[in-house]
Amino acid sequence: MSDSLNELREKVALSCRILAMEGLVDETLGHVSARIEGTEEMLIRCRGDMETGVRYTSAEAIRRVDFDGNGDDLQGIYQVPKELSIHGEIFKSRPEVGCVIHAHPPAALICGISELPLRPIFGAFNIPAMRMALEGVPVFQRSYLVTRPELAAPMIEEMGNKDICLMKGHGITATGATIEEATINALNFNTLAKVTLEVAKTGREVAAISEEDIAELPDLGTKFNAKWVWRYYVKKLQEAEK
Repeated sequence: MSDSLNELREKVALSCRILAMEGLVDETLGHVSARIEGTEEMLIRCRGDMETGVRYTSAEAIRRVDFDGNGDDLQGIYQVPKELSIHGEIFKSRPEVGCVIHAHPPAALICGISELPLRPIFGAFNIPAMRMALEGVPVFQRSYLVTRPELAAPMIEEMGNKDICLMKGHGITATGATIEEATINALNFNTLAKVTLEVAKTGREVAAISEEDIAELPDLGTKFNAKWVWRYYVKKLQEAEK
């Protein structure tokens, strides 16, 4: 990640507000972090005395700490998330990850607790989301608060090298090489969960798309999947915040 520290801070705040705008986080719950390249530190969304919720996250709430949540940047004012271990332990074990998101999308929650299978039931509608389903979405079966490294370890093991993990009765963890990628990965998974849930409400048994159709679906690449879609959501957020 080549962004300057201030740019990185701003992007983490933007990701928080975009996720809230799209309903993946609510009130004060949910957090985003970004690895500081070349260090054993991260920027992470913290809470302070002036906390007003994730939807209104400013750059001031994004603080620099090490992977265990320690750092002078907290200034005795800010508190790291209780589930900081989700972020720090992923950064320790997966050097390719540049951003970690923990969110609570309602549709994903319902799919998890009702054990609805996340299948590739659509194609060109959202190719990245289809590929998530095709490759399989890891499901962590425990519902506890991930407050310590030893509680994060089994979730990270279940997640493996995937960019999404559904945490049953809890929420999701999403990763990416950049803030843009992780944010769009979370949004795409939310689309998969919402469509899965709406289809289940019809009571109809639907087939997965065919292998022939899958073969015709291109890899759209990072530029399309992340950069351009990220810009769309940034613009949408700017319009909403006017």
